[in-house]
Amino acid sequence: MTPLVTFAVLIAAITHASWNAIAHGIRDQLLAFTLVGGGGALCGLALAPFTALPAAGAWPYLLASAVIHVVYYVLLMRSFHLGDFGQMYPIARGTAPLVVTVLGAVFVGETPDGWQAAGIALASAGLVGVALWGVRSSRRPRADAPAPVPTGGPPGSQTTDGPPWLALTAAIATGLSIAAYTVVDGLGVRASGTPLGYIAWLMILEGFAVPAYALATRRRTLLTQLRPIARRGLLGGVLSVFAYGLVLWAQTRAPLAPIAALRESSIIVGAAIGALFFKERFGGPRIAAAGLMAAGIGLMLHAG
Repeated sequence: MTPLVTFAVLIAAITHASWNAIAHGIRDQLLAFTLVGGGGALCGLALAPFTALPAAGAWPYLLASAVIHVVYYVLLMRSFHLGDFGQMYPIARGTAPLVVTVLGAVFVGETPDGWQAAGIALASAGLVGVALWGVRSSRRPRADAPAPVPTGGPPGSQTTDGPPWLALTAAIATGLSIAAYTVVDGLGVRASGTPLGYIAWLMILEGFAVPAYALATRRRTLLTQLRPIARRGLLGGVLSVFAYGLVLWAQTRAPLAPIAALRESSIIVGAAIGALFFKERFGGPRIAAAGLMAAGIGLMLHAG
């Protein structure tokens, strides 16, 4: 974890929280992720001609990652639908580092030393503390939000109430999908020989799935519904490519587990965005948990 790698992952964390906040701020989640996915795919198409084609050994990882990312998008839509951004985002992100540590040790042979493992555990505990304080099952409709569109989107495309355990389950499942694609992409980008080529083709393969579903279900009304939010959603797509591109580059320079843990510092940004822009409570317990997370990251990086 050199200073350059650390800086890149921290920038990725801030950018990731920002695009997630953009997506959460669009009430119709199917429209939001149609634009995020479509924007990412367009970035991939623009980048691909100027990069080398990933090596043959990377393509099984690319295909597997694309499938996992589609599952991730569906679960993320569901968790945003059921809970507050400042809680669902940290739960989803906080689940990943410990799972990545285990998977990295099993499949990649990257076993952290004792201090590093303690730092990852401490950081993850802080993440969960930030997330679980005052879990609520559904976010309140914003006064300026448009009415949801009553069409047949997937879970997460409309706002409904649900029990707290359902919101928590959706967020944890999202975290497990994050851990899965983190390890798959960590292996794939190393086998590709070209981090830029890998991210370009990953965005192409995964990016059109949600837009294709939206087109099939919304048909002629889709363009009309997308027009008022197109700029915000496409910006979210560009930010998502930039954030994950930095992470993939970092995974070619350092072990997976500390990168996964440091990347989840984005939850501090996410919690702050939730408090400032979505008027969600932050409070003393989340501040204490955030300090615990910062201490864990500091220990992890110092040990590394």
